[in-house]
Amino acid sequence: METGRRSALISRRTKETDIRLKLTIDGGGKCEIDTGIGFFDHMLEGFARHGLFDLELSVKGDLRVDGHHTVEDVGIVLGQAIREAVQDKAGIRRYGSAVLPMDESLILCALDLSGRPYLKMDDVFTVPRLGEMDTELVREFFYAVSYAAAMNLHMKVLERGNNHHMAEAMFKAFAKALDMATTYDERISGVLSTKGSL
Repeated sequence: METGRRSALISRRTKETDIRLKLTIDGGGKCEIDTGIGFFDHMLEGFARHGLFDLELSVKGDLRVDGHHTVEDVGIVLGQAIREAVQDKAGIRRYGSAVLPMDESLILCALDLSGRPYLKMDDVFTVPRLGEMDTELVREFFYAVSYAAAMNLHMKVLERGNNHHMAEAMFKAFAKALDMATTYDERISGVLSTKGSL
């Protein structure tokens, strides 16, 4: 059913950020990432590696203000790239989920590439920052991705723990769930919907 490597190249330039992102869904986990925020780079590297997505990302953001615009705008661009790369969604599983442990922390991520955006996510962080990144920006990132990709995204913390572990498990669980949702299933004819389109 697959005819080639599904990918998207998105550029976005505003007064706040200048972003170039290339995403290949059918990749191998290779990545080159530079957002200017070390912890965010680390999270996105985990996303690419554990989802087996190839990701090239360069960002110039107004970090003299803070990291908000950089993180949010990367979420918007990544969401746009996901939406473009999956094309008409014919033949893919559409739904994906993962329960992922990282030491004492346990995260559940479930998503639906439904064409209807929604985010439900626990607020669990007990520190204001991880490295150079405000922890409240984790939610901003996933909100931006879910709305730009038009996906229904749920992120639930089943077991709390170290803040770094919880954040990293979220990005990796999201990667595994998205990999599942974008995988082709030969039993599916057209799109997985009674409406005939997503």
